[in-house]
Amino acid sequence: MTDRRGMAVAIALLLAASIAAAGCGLGPGEDVGGVELTVTRDYGTVPMLHRLVGDVTEADTVMRVLERNADVSTRYGGGFVQSIDGYEGSGGGGHDWFYYVNGLWAPIGAADFKLHGGETIWWDYRDWSVGERVAAAVGSWPQPFASGYEGSFHPTAVSCFGAGAACGEVKARLEDAGAELVAADTAGAIRVLVGPWSRIEADRDASLLARGIEISGAFGEFGDGGGTLLGLDEHGDVARRFGPHAGLVAAVRWEDKPPAWLITGVDTAGAAAAADLLDADSLRDHYTVAVDEKGETALPLR
Repeated sequence: MTDRRGMAVAIALLLAASIAAAGCGLGPGEDVGGVELTVTRDYGTVPMLHRLVGDVTEADTVMRVLERNADVSTRYGGGFVQSIDGYEGSGGGGHDWFYYVNGLWAPIGAADFKLHGGETIWWDYRDWSVGERVAAAVGSWPQPFASGYEGSFHPTAVSCFGAGAACGEVKARLEDAGAELVAADTAGAIRVLVGPWSRIEADRDASLLARGIEISGAFGEFGDGGGTLLGLDEHGDVARRFGPHAGLVAAVRWEDKPPAWLITGVDTAGAAAAADLLDADSLRDHYTVAVDEKGETALPLR
């Protein structure tokens, strides 16, 4: 079994090497460090491949890295993945391959996505009949906080909404992950909202959660006036009502705005339980994660 915390540390070291190399004025095609490559099926529930890939160059793309490490077939002139290790996309609905870089869905073909070193790449083969555009996921922690997204580093702005000690815990874990914390109103920052759902639901990013997975891309929502956390299945239907003091960690993104993470719950205790999930063992390869007295649960439920 792979030690996830050890993997996260190794990625951080690779990122540091990449930054140092970039400062040396490397030309096109030169080594920029390494990336982490993960391939899964069915919303991350079935692992297929997980490794550190070294010797990534400035000429590399997401597609090139994948092709060097898996059996891949492509379509549309080689720009999009048709199959990985025999699992083939339908092309018109049902199951297809989707990829994320540092936790964000990539809107361009993998052959066009240039790498800078230090990225976390996640391919997942899943049913997209409902959640066609899941714009952000928590499954690449500690990204995007450690090295940003879309080729640029972005600081992190934490907003606290009556979360008590949970907010301090979130800030500590983000700093340990390599985030640069800035004021809540900093333009272009990755947003992290911490607090009970009743306190954050009116926020422009948090409000996406109430609009369904077609908009939010997150597989949890709150019912009973915020007093119950509901877990959704891959078709968007309610599959579980979580117990009292339940918490949720979800990532959302509206169009091309900076992503936002929601560390929330039915009450302050739920938000604190969600804050405790901010580690690789709890989040990696998951889209959304809920927690209650029975433990943590990856969403969507299947």
